[in-house]
Amino acid sequence: MLSRRVPVLPLMLCLLALTLCSCLARRRAINRPGGKANPKLLIAGRGVLLDSLAKQYHAVRDFNATVDMVPALGTTEKSHITEYKDVRAFILFRQPASIRLIGLVPVVRNKAFDMVSDGADFKLYVPSRNRFLVGRNAIEQPSANKLENLRPQHFLDALLVRPVDLAKSKVLMENYTDEDNAFYILHEVHENGGGQLQLDRTIWFSRLDLMLARQLIFDTAGNILTDARYAQWHAYDNVPFPKHIEINRPRDEYAVVIDIVKMDINKGVEDDKFSLEQPEGSTLQVVGQPPVTAPKPAPPAKGHQP
Repeated sequence: MLSRRVPVLPLMLCLLALTLCSCLARRRAINRPGGKANPKLLIAGRGVLLDSLAKQYHAVRDFNATVDMVPALGTTEKSHITEYKDVRAFILFRQPASIRLIGLVPVVRNKAFDMVSDGADFKLYVPSRNRFLVGRNAIEQPSANKLENLRPQHFLDALLVRPVDLAKSKVLMENYTDEDNAFYILHEVHENGGGQLQLDRTIWFSRLDLMLARQLIFDTAGNILTDARYAQWHAYDNVPFPKHIEINRPRDEYAVVIDIVKMDINKGVEDDKFSLEQPEGSTLQVVGQPPVTAPKPAPPAKGHQP
């Protein structure tokens, strides 16, 4: 049987001619976010990224932030999104899981909502509806009323990205780098009861500075629960924190863009800042149960008329 030999010398000469011919070769700059062409990409291993995540989380014991918010209702899947601009809000946090958010109505600055959570339970007061909702943070059955799906814990999970517990989860690392992207992605998975691996989160780090850039949280079916993006990292009281945060909850059909105006970190937040009582006359609703209107106080008894 005859074998076919490739003429090596002519092939090498052709390749050499191509590399030397400037009219056939062109160097193209790769522009990445930040405006720099061909920026130097940083290199890090899984351990370095996990340590960075844990360090960032534990560095924040508490904070008191004034922010501008752009809440939005709707989803891209249903092709309609309604944005509400110029919402000033206050966010307070204290370890391990206490958080409170107070939002003000645009222009007039009356209170639009007030919600608080201790990590297990939450309270939410909406003055425009005179509704006071209470319940557990965990959503066992999503409600058709999107207001009932709102949880302060969703904001906390996005604002402070918890470290990975390697005793319970496994981590796979991906280098996602091409002409348009340069990220290290940590895939957090665990083994479910059926012996199958289940994706819990993906945590993205920019290779431009190795700072946290994105976090995706998934349900048991692999659907996105939270998609949070982080940008414009800034040192507040010597603690780095993203100045711009985008939180999207596609299943609950709401999203919010947060821009920090002022922030105090690790200066202490008092207990009473996380206390929220039901206003008199408001309608109490235990999430999952019908609302109950608070009874109006009885009129004073009339005295004996002569």
